[in-house]
Amino acid sequence: MTRYSAFAIAREAMRQHTGWQKAWASPEPKAHYDVVIVGAGGHGLATAYYLGKNFGITNVAIIEKGWLGGGNTGRNTTIIRSNYLQDPSAAIYEKARSLYETMSQDLNYNVMFSPRGVMMLAQTEHEVRGYKRTEMANKLQGVETRFIGPAEVKRLVPIMNIEGPRYPVLGALWQARGGTARHDAVAWGYARACSAMGMHVIQNCEVIGVESVGGQVSAVATTKGTIGCNKLGIVVAGHSGHLANMAGFRLPIESVALQAMVSEPIKPAMDVVVMANTVHGYMSQSDKGEMVIGGGADHFNNYTQRGSWQHIEETVRALIETFPMLSRLKMLRQWGGIVDMTGDRSPIISKTPLGNTFINCGWGTGGFKAIPGSGWAMAELIAKGEPGSLARDFSMFRFREGRFIDESVAAGVAH
Repeated sequence: MTRYSAFAIAREAMRQHTGWQKAWASPEPKAHYDVVIVGAGGHGLATAYYLGKNFGITNVAIIEKGWLGGGNTGRNTTIIRSNYLQDPSAAIYEKARSLYETMSQDLNYNVMFSPRGVMMLAQTEHEVRGYKRTEMANKLQGVETRFIGPAEVKRLVPIMNIEGPRYPVLGALWQARGGTARHDAVAWGYARACSAMGMHVIQNCEVIGVESVGGQVSAVATTKGTIGCNKLGIVVAGHSGHLANMAGFRLPIESVALQAMVSEPIKPAMDVVVMANTVHGYMSQSDKGEMVIGGGADHFNNYTQRGSWQHIEETVRALIETFPMLSRLKMLRQWGGIVDMTGDRSPIISKTPLGNTFINCGWGTGGFKAIPGSGWAMAELIAKGEPGSLARDFSMFRFREGRFIDESVAAGVAH
């Protein structure tokens, strides 16, 4: 793999850019792999990468029914933060945030990580108390956050109206080292690194069945033939229940659409990420100048990846009081992603009833920020057959045992 550098750019400029290699290969599948990972989104690719980097397992296939990164990885609002209340959540999200900081150097691929800071607005007295509680919990967890007052909120985001008649801004939970990254670049960087280690990234290859012998997984049937494997990792977000049914077990999840939109590009107006959980909207400004806007997930189960007019109205109406300038912008585009929600709004990284089959799902609306931490934990689970410290509390069996990690109540929002 040719290393990207300023020297390489200068060299290729001299020869009309004819020497660049493909970022990753597109091989035909082999008959058998040590590990097959279903899902070539951020979580699946990160799992494969850390299998190779941390455990030396490179006889790996990452198979994807569509195109690489074409699911939720390319359909989110790219927020990265780790200021969760519950200890297991804070640990895995903080691991992910710290890995994002060095990801461009580790992958030799610019993922455009921007630690611009994330603030979660407190617009009720209840939220003030809740975020101060989270601030104290984060200190114990080693996560750098602090509660700031309205004056500092206004200084950081001058375009904000902090004196709204219904939802005045009473303060915010501020994580200065949170931010955003380029979602496509994260997938492309991991894919390039996996391919360089000899792994096979196989696109347009849909799984249509899971085969087993003696209670252990033996192969997956795909549209490109049967592929044997010693171990199987299922990392397919909103389609996790479908794959689990093929493997003979059920998951405690439901699939819903999460919608987002971007405005027309404007001059720089906001250089932080703002989440307003009382009105359930969140916003940042992209490098191209678009205001990236998201809200809550749909209230009914569905697999659509299209937006709806109702969502536009609900989300923008909620944000306009706090950001009056939004009322003058035109919408550029809208989209949806299929997210998988657990009852406690925390993920599943777990062994399954089918031997040597492991699953990573249930990230709900907060999957992008977790990609490197999720991949790190899932790789350890697959390699060792048992969860490490990051994944230990996220077993799929915790719902049967009553060991919930309830972030829906703790954080007030699952993003």
